[in-house]
Amino acid sequence: MNTVKITLKNGAVREASAGISLQEVAESISRNLGKSALAAKLDGVTVDLRHKIQRDAQVEFLTFEDTEGKEALRHSASHILAQAVKRLFGNVKLGIGPAIANGFYYDIDTAHTFVPEDLDKIQAEMEKIVKEDLPIERMETSREEALRLFGEMGETYKQELIRDLPEDVTISLYKQGEFVDLCAGPHVPSTGRVKAIKLQSLAGAYWRGDQHNKMLQRIYGTAFEKKSDLDDYLTMLEEAAKRDHRKIGRELDLFSIQDEGPGFPFFHPKGMIIRNELESFWRRLHVKYGYQEIKTPIILHQKLWQQSGHWDHYRNNMYFTTIDDEGYAVKPMNCPGGILIYRSQHHSYREFPLRTCELGLVHRHELSGALHGLMRVRSFTQDDAHIFMLPSQIKAEIKGVIDLFNTIYGTFGMSYHAELSTKPEKAMGSDEVWEEATIALRDALEEYGMPYKVNPGDGAFYGPKIDFHLRDSIGRTWQCGTIQLDMQMPEKFDLTFIGEDGQKHRPVMIHRTCYGSIERFIGILIEHYAGAFPVWLAPVQVKILPITDRQLEYAQALADQMKAKDIRVEIDDRNEKIGYKIREGQMEKVPYMLIIGDKEKEADTVAVRQRGKGDIGTMPATDFIASVLDEIAAKA
Repeated sequence: MNTVKITLKNGAVREASAGISLQEVAESISRNLGKSALAAKLDGVTVDLRHKIQRDAQVEFLTFEDTEGKEALRHSASHILAQAVKRLFGNVKLGIGPAIANGFYYDIDTAHTFVPEDLDKIQAEMEKIVKEDLPIERMETSREEALRLFGEMGETYKQELIRDLPEDVTISLYKQGEFVDLCAGPHVPSTGRVKAIKLQSLAGAYWRGDQHNKMLQRIYGTAFEKKSDLDDYLTMLEEAAKRDHRKIGRELDLFSIQDEGPGFPFFHPKGMIIRNELESFWRRLHVKYGYQEIKTPIILHQKLWQQSGHWDHYRNNMYFTTIDDEGYAVKPMNCPGGILIYRSQHHSYREFPLRTCELGLVHRHELSGALHGLMRVRSFTQDDAHIFMLPSQIKAEIKGVIDLFNTIYGTFGMSYHAELSTKPEKAMGSDEVWEEATIALRDALEEYGMPYKVNPGDGAFYGPKIDFHLRDSIGRTWQCGTIQLDMQMPEKFDLTFIGEDGQKHRPVMIHRTCYGSIERFIGILIEHYAGAFPVWLAPVQVKILPITDRQLEYAQALADQMKAKDIRVEIDDRNEKIGYKIREGQMEKVPYMLIIGDKEKEADTVAVRQRGKGDIGTMPATDFIASVLDEIAAKA
C-alpha cells in the first residue's frame, strides 16, 4: 500500500497509509488531540476531519482555540438548528445558516411566526440531535443532481444558490441523519461534538440582504465546546447588558441621540467633561511625542475627493453640497486636508519625520439599521495623525506609534492585540508597491516583538494597515487604533521634498489614529468602567454631603478650596436625609463623597466614602485634597 508523508505544524513528519483520514491521524498523535480536534488545515485549506489524505501534505489540526475550529463547530450548530426546525415545524424553506462572530444563525421561510417560547422547544430538539451523535458526512454531486434533490424537498432558496454558483465550483452537500443541506463546509465529525448550545434571539432578515426580496425569520444562537465556557459567555453577555453605554449614558446624563439627528450624538455637560479630558490627555501626549496639531475644514471641493480616490472608492458613504454652483463634499476622512497643508510649503529631508495631528470632525453615511449609540454614528471626531517621512524611517516611526499606543491604552487598563490587513480587492496602486508597504509593516511588528495575525484583503484602498484591538474589563475586544502605511496619496497629490542630493523625492506617509473615534472610544470606556470612571475622568470627582444646614458654610469653603485646584466638586445641599444623599451619589458613581457633620466642621476634617469601598474614615480636609490631586495626576 502507498504511504504518504504528513508534515505537522511543529515540523514533525509522520508516515501513514494513503487514504488515512485526518481524524485517524489526530488520534494516532494523541488521545487528547483526537478528542479536541474539530477540523484541520490540509496544505493551508480548512477541511473536515473525515477528509482522507492521498498524497504528501502539510497538516495543522484545529481546536476550539482556533478561529477556524470555532467556525466549524458553530457552522455545524447552525445545521443542527435547521434540522431541529424541520423536525418540529415540517414544511419550512431554508435560507442560509453561517457561523458568525460569537455564534451562528439560520434564515428560515415558514408560515409559522416564531416567538421567544419557540426557542426553548427548538433548543430541546437540538440537544436531542446532539445526543444522537449523528455523523456529519460530506457528499459531492453534480449541479443537476443537487437541483433535482432540493427541488424534491421544496428548497427553492437552495436551488437559487446553486444556480448562482460559478460553473467550476464543486457542489457539496452535508448529511446528518435525515437532514441534507447545501454547504461548502467544513464541519465537525458528528453532531455529538457540539456540546453546549444556546438559542438567543429572533430577527427579520431579507433574503440575500436585499430589501426587495422576501423577509425571512432569523434565529440567532451560540455554541461552545464546553458548557462551562457557554455559561461564562452568557454571564459576560448579562454583564455587557448592564454596562450598555446607551443605558448608562442616559442614567449619568452624558449624551443623547435625538430623533432630529439619528446618528449625530449630542454631548451633555457631564459628557463634555469626559470628552475634554480625553482630548487634553491626547494633546499633551502628542506634544511629548513630537507632533504638531493642525485643523482642516469640514467641507472641501469635489475635485479634492476625486484626486484622493474617495470619489471612486468611498462615494456612497459621503455627504454632498453645492456652493457657488460647484460641487463640494463633507469630509469623510481628514487625510486630504492634511495633505493640502503639507503641500502648502516646500519641505526638506531635514524636517523628517514630520508629524502632524488633528482632532477632525468627519461625516460618513451609515444605514439607519447599523446605527448604535456612540459605537456606530454618522458624525464623529477622528484623532488623526499624518507622518511624512523617508523610506528609511518607516520602521522607527511605526515603533514610535506603537509606543504611543502603549502609553494611551495602558492608562485605561486595556491590553490589545494587533492585526495586519493586506491589499483589498478594490485598491489603488501596483502589487509591487503594496508588497513593499506590507513588508515594512510586518517587519516593524516583528522587530517590535509584537504578536499579530494577518487579515488578507482587509486593508484600506490606499494601503495596508495594522489595527489594534483593545480588550475591555469583561473580555470583549474593540478595534480602535490603526496604522496605515500609504505610498499612494503622496503620488496622487505629487508630494515632494528636497533630498540630501538637492533633488525632489517622494515622501512616504503614515495615517494613524489612537482612539479611532472619540465618540466610540467614550462609548467603549463607559462600558469598560460600567460608568464608574477613574477620578481623573469622572464628571464629578467629589460630592460634599452636609448633614444639616449648619454645615453649609464649611461645605462651601471646602468646595471653593477644591475648585481652586481644579477638582470637580458638587455640594448636595438638599433638605434630604443623609442616607438618601449617599444612595444618590452611589447611583451617580461619584468617586468620593464627603460626609460633613458638626464634628467634622469643628475639627476641619471630612468623613470620606470611597466608591466601591464605602466608609474609609475621617481625615484632615487638606490631606484628602492632596490625596485626590495625587490620584488625578497619576491617572490612577
